[in-house]
Amino acid sequence: MQAQLETLGQLERRLDLAIPMGEIDAAVEDRLKRVARTARIQGFRPGKAPLKIVAQNYGFQVREEVLGEKVEAAFSNAVKEQQLRVAGYPQFQAQPIEGDAFKVSAHFEVYPEVVLSDLSSIEVERPLLTVGEAEVDKTIEILRKQRTRFERVEREVQKGDRVIVDFKGTIDGTPFAGGSADNFAFMAGEGQMLPEFDSAVLGMKEGESKTFDLNFPADYQGADVAGKTASFEVTVKNVAAPVLPEVDADFARTLGVEDGDVAKMRDEIRKNVEREVKRRLSARAKESVMSALVAANPLELPRALVSLEIGRLVEQAKEEMKSRGFDTSKLPVPPQVFEEQAKRRVSLGLILAEVVRSNELQAKPEQIKRIVEEFAEAYEHPAEVVKWYYASQDRLDGPEALAIEDNVVEFVFSKAKTVEKTLSFDELMGNA
Repeated sequence: MQAQLETLGQLERRLDLAIPMGEIDAAVEDRLKRVARTARIQGFRPGKAPLKIVAQNYGFQVREEVLGEKVEAAFSNAVKEQQLRVAGYPQFQAQPIEGDAFKVSAHFEVYPEVVLSDLSSIEVERPLLTVGEAEVDKTIEILRKQRTRFERVEREVQKGDRVIVDFKGTIDGTPFAGGSADNFAFMAGEGQMLPEFDSAVLGMKEGESKTFDLNFPADYQGADVAGKTASFEVTVKNVAAPVLPEVDADFARTLGVEDGDVAKMRDEIRKNVEREVKRRLSARAKESVMSALVAANPLELPRALVSLEIGRLVEQAKEEMKSRGFDTSKLPVPPQVFEEQAKRRVSLGLILAEVVRSNELQAKPEQIKRIVEEFAEAYEHPAEVVKWYYASQDRLDGPEALAIEDNVVEFVFSKAKTVEKTLSFDELMGNA
């Protein structure tokens, strides 16, 4: 077998292979003999047909199989000899048969050489937040609001009230689609309605009616009414004020504290908040490190790897849409939407692999165990969860990957210029 390598571009290669025809013919004949032992051909008992007849019936198929195997083996051997790291799948193109060799060209891409930049030259941000009583109090307020009940009141509508109304809208005296509703409920002053609608209802009482004009924004989602002025008649049918539960034993029980101990409830909330804050701080720190690594180490990416990653992202999107009840056959997912995300993921994967390899940042068993135990803390029976993870090596792949990422993050922080940034609780939790 002969092999000749040609560089077509920064990552593109062509490998010309020549496989002796005698080697191929011998392999075809050997396989045909094996096929002949069990071949069922009309007019002959099983395994008794002459080799010539077997070749007439199975020769083409056998030769195709042998050629495929020989080309694959030749390519694999040549790649090892040339010490090439093939990215994606090669494309084979057979050449016209001349002389005593079968010639084929393999077009493929190789992985780029990753030469990491000096980490001391990059800057990363480490977010900070300490959980105290104020953060516990804010969380309790959120939990109270989630359990809000509404009581009917005989007063003017105020911000935060739940209001039930009938309304009818017209444009130039003509009703329009979506412009009317009966027993429509919304939270007054909370941005659920257009500002002019909200303003009109605030201050009204149960049983009152009002007519007012409303200007739809030019970019309003309803194209038929966007930029137009409508006249609305609204009647308030019910006004209910929000009532939050007291922080007492009953409230504690609703949160799973069976004996109603409020102090115990606060301790549980603190633990949960600390766990969530830690997770979010870690995610932000990780994102800062990953973004810095990608920016500091630009790479020429194999198109094959990017295409494979786009395919994975498209399939994930389809599965997500299906789980939400969408028909993906009627709502196609354009691959180009995921191109930049795919490029970032491929680039980051190559960079991380080199950071881990060159600095020996592989996950240690105790790190994986710690992550598994942290996962388990969120469940009622942690020991069973830990046992479930360790029942299969595949289940430990996720915790192992997280441990490696944690090692990379801490390594980069130890080498790079680190800027500490204290966040507010609302900012970190997305309430700002």
